Amino acid sequence: MDHRIHMTVNGEAVTARVPAHRTLLEFLRDGLDLTGAKEGCGDGECGACTVIVDGRPLRSCLMLAVEADGASVETIEGLSDGVRLHPIQEAFVEAGAIQCGFCTPGLVLAVKALLDRHPRPTEEQIREALGGHLCRCTGYETVFRAVRLAVRAAGR
Repeated sequence: MDHRIHMTVNGEAVTARVPAHRTLLEFLRDGLDLTGAKEGCGDGECGACTVIVDGRPLRSCLMLAVEADGASVETIEGLSDGVRLHPIQEAFVEAGAIQCGFCTPGLVLAVKALLDRHPRPTEEQIREALGGHLCRCTGYETVFRAVRLAVRAAGR
């Protein structure tokens, strides 16, 4: 049975009909062609599918699209202004924290949610915010450096 949902995605109102079993990840990728969030594991373990829902970083592979009814959803596609990268994205590039790029969108959104809540995060807060993300390429040090660069770039 399909359900009618309404949400805001990257600042734009979206209305759609979705099957009850469709995940938010499937809806974003297949329904809205927003392919930045990736399905790495399908079990919420890797963090590649992370999006921000009502200010909180969530695994979109574990959330049903109907659960996002009425929510505000941010994806990696909504971060830049279309001309310039977001300062967090710039920091990831500068720090060399992008490697293969598969997990990068989820990491960037986790960092954005962290900095929105804690503009000057401690090392412990950074590690906790990124703890649920698996990255085979970076070794994480470049990711931590990117977070510190983003904090400095924002003048925090």
